[in-house]
Amino acid sequence: MADEATQELSVTPDAVAGGATHVSDEVVEKIAVAAAKSVPGVAELGGDVARFFNAVLDRVGLDQVGDARRGCSAHVTNGAAVVNLVIVIDGGRPVPEVTDAVRSAVTSAVEAYGLRVDEINIRVDDVALGGPVAPSA
Repeated sequence: MADEATQELSVTPDAVAGGATHVSDEVVEKIAVAAAKSVPGVAELGGDVARFFNAVLDRVGLDQVGDARRGCSAHVTNGAAVVNLVIVIDGGRPVPEVTDAVRSAVTSAVEAYGLRVDEINIRVDDVALGGPVAPSA
């Protein structure tokens, strides 16, 4: 039976398995933090307490602990994200200019991953005047 032909199976786009995809809140938080940090005028992310504890971690050599989501929380429901950011802006920068740029950057970054952004809430927690932000206790 050496002349027996082999039959090839064709794969069409319709032959893709179904299922659901869920993007975790943590993934959106990491995306949002990276986008916000890239905006000129954003000195740092996180509130006073978070910056204080992260400064302590930095001093004892644990500088990467908690950095990915510092100053951000997100909630994803049905493919739509609500992002909350706490930022420190550079002194002399207009708050509306910086926050508008942050909203734009975060929206673009999150939407690039196939999600919709419903809201981006920003709290300007501090201003960095003349150098690195010194965390307060």
